[in-house]
Amino acid sequence: QVQLVESGGGLVQAGGSLRLSCAASGRTFRTYHMGWFRQAPGKEREFVSAIHGSASSVYYADSVKDRFTISRDNAKNTVYLQMNSLKPEDTAVYYCALRVYSSSWIPYVKDQYPYWGQGTQVTVSS
Repeated sequence: QVQLVESGGGLVQAGGSLRLSCAASGRTFRTYHMGWFRQAPGKEREFVSAIHGSASSVYYADSVKDRFTISRDNAKNTVYLQMNSLKPEDTAVYYCALRVYSSSWIPYVKDQYPYWGQGTQVTVSS
């Protein structure tokens, strides 16, 4: 059973930065596709970013492109989300998600991910 633990959330002013981390259990992290999603109060959980197991491809929602950067360290079983130029509308609970390698992976579809972390709150004040 894979477990995911997020960290790095907090309160930041608009224009500031945060880096989220997600540590995964398991011995074959490099075979896991990883995603970040977020959910604001009263809204659906939405795609933020994703990275292929080999890190060969990365994906971003239009709303965060050029501000957020996803990366992974397979030696540490960890995926990161560097968030810069944060806006109040980025306020949400951020979740990391995992899917074991699949050639049919669709990175922005949350139902593609069977494993989820507990979430970490990000609050951006104006």
